[in-house]
Amino acid sequence: MRIHCKVVAIAVCFGVFLLLYFFGGNAADEPPLKEVAKEKHFQSFNHIEDIEPAKEAKQTNEEPQKPPKLIRKEPKLSSRGGGNVIAKTRQKSEVGRPGSKVTQAEDVMHLAVVACGNRLDETLNMVKSALLFSIKKIKFHIFAEEDLGEQFEKGFSQWPQTVSSRFHYSIYPITFSVGNADEWKKLFKPCAAQRLFLPVILKDVDSLLYVDTDVLFLRPMDDIWKFLKAFNSTQLAAMAPEHEIPKIGWYSRFARHPFYGVTGVNSGVMLMNLTRIRSTLFRNSMIASGLSWENLLHPLYQKYKNHITWGDQDLLNIIFHYNPECLYIFPCQWNYRPDHCMYGSNCKAAEEDGVSILHGNRGVYHDEKQPAFRVVYDAIHEYPFEENLFQALFYPLQTKFLDTVNTLCGRIPQVFLKQIEKTMRAVYEKKVVHHVRQPLE
Repeated sequence: MRIHCKVVAIAVCFGVFLLLYFFGGNAADEPPLKEVAKEKHFQSFNHIEDIEPAKEAKQTNEEPQKPPKLIRKEPKLSSRGGGNVIAKTRQKSEVGRPGSKVTQAEDVMHLAVVACGNRLDETLNMVKSALLFSIKKIKFHIFAEEDLGEQFEKGFSQWPQTVSSRFHYSIYPITFSVGNADEWKKLFKPCAAQRLFLPVILKDVDSLLYVDTDVLFLRPMDDIWKFLKAFNSTQLAAMAPEHEIPKIGWYSRFARHPFYGVTGVNSGVMLMNLTRIRSTLFRNSMIASGLSWENLLHPLYQKYKNHITWGDQDLLNIIFHYNPECLYIFPCQWNYRPDHCMYGSNCKAAEEDGVSILHGNRGVYHDEKQPAFRVVYDAIHEYPFEENLFQALFYPLQTKFLDTVNTLCGRIPQVFLKQIEKTMRAVYEKKVVHHVRQPLE
């Protein structure tokens, strides 16, 4: 009995000892467990900060590590055939203006145009149309003959301050980096081939929109600029088809050289990612290994110069015939020409949404062949800056358009008026309605 009691007592003491050891051990181990959790937390946090070094620098006051630079192949610029590539650059608006700041690169759109001969007024009217509706600021790259440079400056200087503060510009001489400059100048219309050399000359520009002088914007340039984000990984330029119907298209009937797709493309409105163009080797029918943009132009011209009719546009069609994956095609409403209505309406996108960019080729702004085009040109040309858009632009345009309804292109007035009316309403709401609306209490 006594032995039994002793065994029970020992068991009880041993049990108490185990309980004390259990609770005491856990209590002693608790801080290290918390420290481990804390350490894991900071490791995870630091891992995130490694991904976002800018945020880490802000919180720790340490300078973030700079990522390695992306190395791209950049062709060297030759001055053959034209002397200095940029002999004189003139800049307007916030560039060089005291107390002003240049808008960040991503907030500025770049637009290039080539003007030679008697294209001064047309070019000024194109620039005016772009500024009437666009939201972001625009940098204009104007390539012009020397005697036109001062005339452009004079024209811009006469515009009100509220307008000139929304853009800046540079004027460049006509120059070609390869081949014979005189041949390039006479390739099609005077100096038109200059557009082929934009990726070579504008080395500091990532993307831009090129337009012919006879182009008018009927909606913000911002909207076509957005197509850049729609490019896939191989696309580096965007154009509209030369025609919508192969049976009446020029390339499908008469071309004596390769061209893009079924009807070819029109280069009067061309959106370009210059960075991609400069870093791409293009397939061609001359060298199997491919050629850079600058090295491709002259041999391509030499091979096809006796077979091309539309000059630089034909060369672009040949390039994208062999590199179709590089081209993005946007709808005909972004490059609406007389061909879309003089043979019957064949641009369905314009019928539905209206013309976005009007391209008055064939000289239709200055003759009586297509009055509908001339009416739009004259309305923008005569519009006085800072006047009410509806009263001073849209109503006169609408009234004058009534005189064109018996013509081939004027019989569908909604095509010309729909988008410009929609754009002006948006401008009105932004400038007037939003400013007078009182906040709710």
